[in-house]
Amino acid sequence: MKKDLPDKIHIIGSVGSGKTTLARKLSKKYNIQYYELDNVVWERHKSGDIRRADEYRDKYLEQIVSMKRWIVEGAHNHYRVGKSFKNADLIIFLDTPYFLRVFRIINRYVRQLIGVESANYTPFFKMFKDMFRWNRVFEKESRSKILRRRFNPEYID
Repeated sequence: MKKDLPDKIHIIGSVGSGKTTLARKLSKKYNIQYYELDNVVWERHKSGDIRRADEYRDKYLEQIVSMKRWIVEGAHNHYRVGKSFKNADLIIFLDTPYFLRVFRIINRYVRQLIGVESANYTPFFKMFKDMFRWNRVFEKESRSKILRRRFNPEYID
């Protein structure tokens, strides 16, 4: 049987870059489970998100990367997610233009507020503002760190 896609894929990029959309499409087309790093870091509750303790977060990620096939997506670029970088057969870096990401952040927030798009989190205005901050941090810091890690999976920031 011809293999169309690697078994272990890590998708990284800024908020609004299209990570989740791409992960969902690849997951559906190739029947590979995808995981959002936000859901590895955060336990989702109706009353609000709770950050997982480091040992549980690490154990959860270890369970994912020990599977035969997976897609992991997220903006996270620090040592805590290094295992998915190291174990990935393919790393996809979505370096979407800044203003397209801004448009997507606004569009997503509005769609979530009116109930036509679901989210793993409650779309509070504070989160909306944070997404713009994360987008700026990506421009100023994260992009270069991602590129360093891409060429050196052992890189720790």
